[in-house]
Formats: sequence, C-alpha cells, structure tokens
Amino acid sequence: MKSISVIGLILLAVSALLFYLTTDFTVEKITLSHVMGVMAGIGIGLIFGGMIGYVSKGRAIKAEAKRREFKQLQKEKEELEKKALEIEKRKAELERENKNPQI
Repeated sequence: MKSISVIGLILLAVSALLFYLTTDFTVEKITLSHVMGVMAGIGIGLIFGGMIGYVSKGRAIKAEAKRREFKQLQKEKEELEKKALEIEKRKAELERENKNPQI
C-alpha cells in the first residue's frame, strides 16, 4: 500500500505542476480540457493502483504458501525424528536381548 500512496502523490504533484504551468491557478481559466485531464489522471492512478495491488497480493499469497509448506515440513521432520528414535530404541533392546539370551 505504501507504493500506491507514493505513486498517487507523484501523480498529484505532476498534475499540480501542469495545472500551475497552464492556468496560473486562476479559476476562470479552467476549461473542459482540464476536467478531462483530471479524469484521465484519476483513471491512470486507478490502473497503476490496481496493477500494483494485484502484484503485491500475488506475492503475499506465494509467501504465505511457502510459510505453510515450511511448517508442514517441520512437522514431518519431527515425526520422522520420533520414528527414528523409536527404531533406535527397539534396535538397542534387540541387541541387548541377543547378548543376554535367557534360556
């Protein structure tokens, strides 16, 4: 959202500069072409804002998917470590029993 605000401020500054250069800020000199320019500026701002919003939302969704996948992999790793520990315990018990057979 910060980038949208910055682009909006830049477009506003450019439009204010162009308005100042063409009319000297006098209301009597405002014509239909100025109104059309303001409407075009709003349209361009909305288009840029929409594109930037779409891109930033896509990045946020991808980042969230990566976070979820990382958490899932961590859970799977913990489960595998627990299973490996159980296997090691069983292996140690079997070795103990093989060394000390009770007949």
